[in-house]
Amino acid sequence: DYGGVGVGGLATAGGIGFLGRKQGLTIDHLRAAEIVLADGSVARASDTEHPDLFWAIRGAGANFGIVTSFEFEVERVGNVGWAQLVFDAGDTAGFLERFGQVASSAPRDTTAFVVMGPPRGGQPVIAQVMAMVAADDPDVVVSRLQPFVQIAPLLQQQAVIVPYAGVMGMAPDAEHQAQGEPVSRSALIREITPAFAAAAAGFLNSALVYFFQLRTVGGAVADVDPDATAYAHRTAGFSVVAMGTSSRRLDQAWDGLRDQFDGLYLSFESDPRPERLADAFPPKTLARLRKLKRRYDPDNLFRDNFNIDPAPTSLAETAS
Repeated sequence: DYGGVGVGGLATAGGIGFLGRKQGLTIDHLRAAEIVLADGSVARASDTEHPDLFWAIRGAGANFGIVTSFEFEVERVGNVGWAQLVFDAGDTAGFLERFGQVASSAPRDTTAFVVMGPPRGGQPVIAQVMAMVAADDPDVVVSRLQPFVQIAPLLQQQAVIVPYAGVMGMAPDAEHQAQGEPVSRSALIREITPAFAAAAAGFLNSALVYFFQLRTVGGAVADVDPDATAYAHRTAGFSVVAMGTSSRRLDQAWDGLRDQFDGLYLSFESDPRPERLADAFPPKTLARLRKLKRRYDPDNLFRDNFNIDPAPTSLAETAS
């Protein structure tokens, strides 16, 4: 979704972009990778070479080595429909619920994200929807966008036909200038239910979060068998991201939403608590990852990014 994203994390954690519902995740187009392992050896991983390692790095790659090259199967993408819509989301719960209905029922060629923040200075909550339509026919683009503009009162709108590379090129061609450590929380959900919409509205109105985003997934992402990659949450319809300034205060609110969640996306998560592994990986997937970790990195050299400890945590894992 942004031209400045580094390929290393994108292509080992998942890769949720503006063509996701049509093309799937970035990892779904990975065909091979060259990896420096913990013992210093170099391995090529693919469906036919170290297939177990290839399975693992597509969703949990930071735990197994340093990927030094990627081999992708790609498709040429030309012009697309690109829309930026700004809404009055004062009815925050209603807006989120309606956005979820429209975004999840749209044809696969349409992928939409929404970004929101807390109300400021007595002003209404503003929501910005960014949507891409994988088509260059203006009539098709307009027909795909029309349901979105009816979600809530529309304050600003822009819709154009542009090269896909042009959308990615909106990233500034400059070094990243970061300050401090991010405090972010991530989740995957199957749908935006009335209960989730109401809970998220309360979360936003609490002023504990300065950035809240929903990314639409589903479509082609769900076509892949959950057991085919370490990214196993294929039935999710949305990725949820929240950013705040205090881990303790953010967790107090975020943990209250956890009964609504059905997974976690690694790249948007900064919570180091070990129990978050159970959110990121279903039990069968996590057990398989620990087993592979013991084979490829028994001393846990690669432990900085959402670490999977190779030590077994249950009798069942010990027996395996």
